[in-house]
Amino acid sequence: MRDAYHEELDSIGEGLVEMARLVGSAIGRATTAILDADLKLAEHVIAGDEKVDDLQRDLEARAIALLARQQPVATDLRIVVTSLRMSADLERSGDLAQHVAKLARLRFPQTAVPRDLHATILEMGQLAQRLMAKAAEVIITKDVDLALQLEQDDDAMDLLHRALFQHLMDDRWKHGIETAVDVTLLGRYYERFADHAVSVAKRVVYLVTGEHADEIAPATPVEGA
Repeated sequence: MRDAYHEELDSIGEGLVEMARLVGSAIGRATTAILDADLKLAEHVIAGDEKVDDLQRDLEARAIALLARQQPVATDLRIVVTSLRMSADLERSGDLAQHVAKLARLRFPQTAVPRDLHATILEMGQLAQRLMAKAAEVIITKDVDLALQLEQDDDAMDLLHRALFQHLMDDRWKHGIETAVDVTLLGRYYERFADHAVSVAKRVVYLVTGEHADEIAPATPVEGA
């Protein structure tokens, strides 16, 4: 019975990794759709979010069943409860990728992003995908130092978000109010997606150590090492 119990715990972790990989891929494809005005790709991303939702519901049902049947304590309880919270972060990440794709569909056959902002949005999309890939690695490896690094990596997204906002506020903006709203929304979607990747990593830190990530300083390289 205990072997089956721990196999179920492991399968919940595997479900989280699958969710992270799916939403990471989704944000990458949604970025391509928004920049290339690719309606077919946007529709694929929108439809694909249902699989993420299904995984989240299945994971939640299995976690609740474990709580009811096994009444776990200590570390095992922390695993189950933290997994539920991570699945919620990942499901919301999938929603954000879907929002990007829906904006691509809304503006088709035009693109929602002016040509002079393509490089910035592309960088935000690629960074979001990398952050989620790293979050998936953290779930697999339970590497606390790697998890703590994600918050530092997220600083780059914050810088891009601020640069985007400054561009919108520039007196030379010539793309109109509708496009300004679209770009503002896109910036917010990517910024929130990155926040959820960081949140997943922080939850892994708590799962492993029992401490919140904000209470732990990331390891720093030894000088001369």
